[in-house]
Amino acid sequence: MDLMSLTAVELGKKIQAKEVTVEEAVKAAIASIKAKEEKINSFVTIDEEGALKKAAEVQAKIDAGELKGALAGVPVAIKDNMCTKGLLTTCSSKILYNFIPTYTSEAVKRLEDAGAIIVGKTNMDEFAMGSTTETSAYGITRNPWNLEHVPGGSSGGSCAAVAAGETYLALGSDTGGSIRQPSSYCGVTGIKPTYGTVSRYGLVAYASSLDQIGPVGKDVSDCAALLEIIAGHDTKDSTCME
Repeated sequence: MDLMSLTAVELGKKIQAKEVTVEEAVKAAIASIKAKEEKINSFVTIDEEGALKKAAEVQAKIDAGELKGALAGVPVAIKDNMCTKGLLTTCSSKILYNFIPTYTSEAVKRLEDAGAIIVGKTNMDEFAMGSTTETSAYGITRNPWNLEHVPGGSSGGSCAAVAAGETYLALGSDTGGSIRQPSSYCGVTGIKPTYGTVSRYGLVAYASSLDQIGPVGKDVSDCAALLEIIAGHDTKDSTCME
């Protein structure tokens, strides 16, 4: 079975049915990343050690019946402008080359609480200011369908990673098209949620009155499952809807 050919929802069902372990899913994603990254450059940071450690913790909770959600045990990638406690967050800029946050953004925290496994942080236009993912200080991200083409931006790393089968799902951020445009270029599904649906807490701002965190997935069902987890009121974001 080629695990990376499954959708996130399909993988989640197999994990719950004990047909696939969380460790197997994470190792499949990491192996795919290692095999393809030299050409695509979707990631700024790959957290293999942290992902495998988290996989063991999540598997134990699934076995104990404590985690039953659709995405429990599913590997995900996070755009590198969302704070992740203890994990490098660069916004694809050398200015933040050594920035390791002391807290995690609300959307990412909700994913972790649901049992999703973060495999790494994805490349982007520096500080999200671009539409091709060519302005990253850590190199250009390529479109996996044609390496001579751009993946779009600024969430190009997230969209390219999903399109290339390096991960099942990813979070991106959209200010003026930065999820929707690269999703189109890379042939994946991406959503910019209605403003206030998802907390912006922990998102490094570009234009706060427009920024929104949203899902990138293989299909609409995957995006819906991810959005259901990250959406909801957050007292730490005064613009978040009740």
